[in-house]
Amino acid sequence: MSAFMNFRIALRAISANKLRSGLTVLGIIIGVAAVVALMSVGQGATSGITSQVEGLGTNLITVSGARTFMPMRGGQSYSLMYKDYEAILEVIGEKARIAPYYQGNANVIYGEREADTSVTGVLSIYQDVNEYEIASGRFISDLDNLEAAKVAVLGATTAEDLFAGLNPLGRNIKVDGKDYSVIGILSEKGSSGFTSQDEMVLVPLETAYTRIFGGQAKSGGAYTISGMAISVINADDVDSIMSEIEYILRREHGLTLTDDMVFTISSQTQMLESLSDISGTLTVMLGAIAGISLLVGGIGIMNITLVSVRERTREIGLRKAVGATRGIILVQFLIETLTLSIFGGLLGVLIGGGIAGFVSSTGVLTASVTFDTIFISFLMAVLVGIIFGLYPAFQAAGLQPIEALRYE
Repeated sequence: MSAFMNFRIALRAISANKLRSGLTVLGIIIGVAAVVALMSVGQGATSGITSQVEGLGTNLITVSGARTFMPMRGGQSYSLMYKDYEAILEVIGEKARIAPYYQGNANVIYGEREADTSVTGVLSIYQDVNEYEIASGRFISDLDNLEAAKVAVLGATTAEDLFAGLNPLGRNIKVDGKDYSVIGILSEKGSSGFTSQDEMVLVPLETAYTRIFGGQAKSGGAYTISGMAISVINADDVDSIMSEIEYILRREHGLTLTDDMVFTISSQTQMLESLSDISGTLTVMLGAIAGISLLVGGIGIMNITLVSVRERTREIGLRKAVGATRGIILVQFLIETLTLSIFGGLLGVLIGGGIAGFVSSTGVLTASVTFDTIFISFLMAVLVGIIFGLYPAFQAAGLQPIEALRYE
């Protein structure tokens, strides 16, 4: 019997029970659509994170404070200090641009509106190191720091949250109850990893120390910093400069080579690898969870095919009596289950792609539908049809003609 004839018989058997076949295919459709949609969202998130981190450049090093609380030992503090910045600047100042910053919590208000954000004290070089662009106004200057000026630069999201479309330039916001003049608005930059770079209030570092945070920013009577952003001039020097920074910090804080490094020194390349690993794992998990729906759909195919075998027992017996071989019967039922799974897979891919497109259009998340996602999802649907169709097909092929003809 030709493949075309087998396919025609399969379509006739499927169309004979349209509602039952439709409900069976529905399980495959839902499973494939879920796999396509969730994996597309996961891949889109991975791609977005990768492009944002890469946009900062591979020559950026981040130094941040102690990862866990560490008590003072032998008079040495484990807070990252402003003098650490000065020591690092002295050694690598010709090979890199260094921007220290102090970040803390403060109440930021304009009129009746309040921004849920932190306040960061920075130097003028902070803009160049982090490649921030000014949408309007200007950035913090060296003179602002020298005078501890009460000025602020707002991230794009913070400006919108506080001013709701008004021009913020020249207006005063209240930071912990004191007036600060808005001198600049940053262009929208998006997220870096899992944090937004558009939700920020920047003030001169000296202003943060003397007017906002005071003693909170000190340890042992000296000013601390939350971290440093370091832009290396030659990307090939990143690893050697990271080693130099570690040596300086160990020296400044009395840490030997055998002591744990309590500060975090990382490059954008390392961050990118970590974020890619995390997001890749999440994508696989989302696909695996969605795959459970396909498993349920496969069980539905097996159940319906077993019912079909029972209902068509006499037909199978008659076909065997007139010469149909075991292999012909086996192929016949496998073609039926494959037809259901292929049809369900195609519809599932279309629906999943539509869901991914809708998610992207909302702007909340970005979904990336790739050929690999479509191929894997469709292949899974086909494999489900084969695997869950084998047992009913073997059961049908194993029927004895005489017993099948006697079946009532």
